[in-house]
Parts: sequence; C-alpha cells; structure tokens
Amino acid sequence: GVRNSRDGLEVRIDGENQPGAAALAENLPLQIIGPDVHELVAGAPEERRRFLDWIAFHVEHGYLEAWRRFRRILKQRNAALKNMAADNELDGWDREYLDAAGAVDNLRRDIAGLVGHSLEELAEALLGCPAGAEYRQGWSKDLSLANALKGSRERDREQGSTQIGPHRGDLRLVLDEHQAKRVVSRGQQKLLACALILSATDLVQVHLERPLLLLLDDPAAELDGDALNRLMSSVIGLGSQIIATALEPDSRLFPEPPTLFHMEHGKLRETNWQRP
Repeated sequence: GVRNSRDGLEVRIDGENQPGAAALAENLPLQIIGPDVHELVAGAPEERRRFLDWIAFHVEHGYLEAWRRFRRILKQRNAALKNMAADNELDGWDREYLDAAGAVDNLRRDIAGLVGHSLEELAEALLGCPAGAEYRQGWSKDLSLANALKGSRERDREQGSTQIGPHRGDLRLVLDEHQAKRVVSRGQQKLLACALILSATDLVQVHLERPLLLLLDDPAAELDGDALNRLMSSVIGLGSQIIATALEPDSRLFPEPPTLFHMEHGKLRETNWQRP
C-alpha cells in the first residue's frame, strides 16, 4: 500500500511499514511505455541518467548507497563553492568528491555497456537497423576526473556549482550510424526508446530471476500496424507481467486474449472478448 500523508510518502509491504520509495521500487520493479517515452531519446540527459540509475539500482549491489553518497558530497561541495570557501577547504571536498564520483561513474559505465549490447538485437527487431549506446561520463574523455576537476575549479567558483562529474553524464544514442536525437522521426524515437526500455527490463529480469511489471499506455500511438506488431511481439517475448491501456480493444496484439477491463462513467468492469 502507498499513500501521501502529512508526514510524506508512506509505504507498507506485507503489512510492514517501509522507509521511503526505495523499498517500493525494490519490491515492485516496473517500467513504463507511455506517451512521453520518446523523451528518453529526444529529451534532456537527465532522462537517460535516470534510465541508467534505475538499472544500476536493481542490478548493482550497493549502487543506491554510492549514488546517495555522491549526491550528498556534490551538494556539500556546491555549498562550499557558493560560500567562497578557501582552496584548502575545497581540496578536502575534492578528495571526497573524486572517490564518490568515481564509484558512481564506474557502475554506470558497466551498466551502459550491458545496455548497448542488449539494445543491438532489440533495435534490429523494432526498427530494422542497427543502434548503439555510447556512455558519456560528464567530463572530457581525454582527462582523468581529478585533472578535469582541478581544471574546472575557477569555473566552478564563478558558477557556484560543480560543472563536471556523473551528474553531467549522458548516454549518446546512435541509430544506423547517426545520432538518434537529431535524425530520427517521432515514431522512430518511440521505437528506439521502447528498445531501450525493453533491454533494461530484460537485464533486470535476468538479474532478479523474476518477471517485472511492464505498463503500456496506448502503445499504438504514433505507430503503424506493422511497427505496433513488432513492438508487441518484443514485449510479449520478455515474459513480463503486462498492464496495457488502449482506446480500442485489439486482442490480436497478444498471443492469447488478455483479460479486458472497460472504464465507463468512472467505473471499471471486466469484459469478455473474442479473437476476430
């Protein structure tokens, strides 16, 4: 059970109170393919960082603690920059920052490599052309993090915040040897984003050895019939628990007619349907 109260988010699992959303995410891992799924390709780097963090949370033991430690130290270093801290104080924060940032970066890099490998097969199935993912670490690839941080100190002081590190990282997506964000259509963006989400779902399911919950909100939007069939074939092939919404029922999208619920006048009722 989940509810918002005056004290914040309350989570109960098997009748026991749990501390925060992390416990809920751990017990109910899920992914969503919705109307804004293309933002995973066309949107800001934050979307793709969150995507990598979700996989790492479920696959890499200790990632949540490493990420929390990095965010805490980043916040403290930024506060020191805003307060015009002396160089010797910043040197101390830099040592902490390098250790915490390096841990997050290494884990994200490993996850990005797994995603890139899995993405190739799914992109070929959904788009009919090769796709790839290249991890961008958040600072110049020609510099170590230590040297990049040292060289960025004056700029950090001017901006009052840390300009390089994992919080500036990204996942560069390539489709048929072109940067996907710039050249693909909206429908292609959706299919590529779906390929990313399905690859993440597959990776986490294999690691957890149990199916995930996959939510599909009007998967037919912006896709023609052939593209929709390819998408649903890949979805079904994962063996996940699926909850899908649609404007019109179409049992042909599933190998077996699914359970159908119809929403009308605010009431939900189960409906039987027959394959045409």
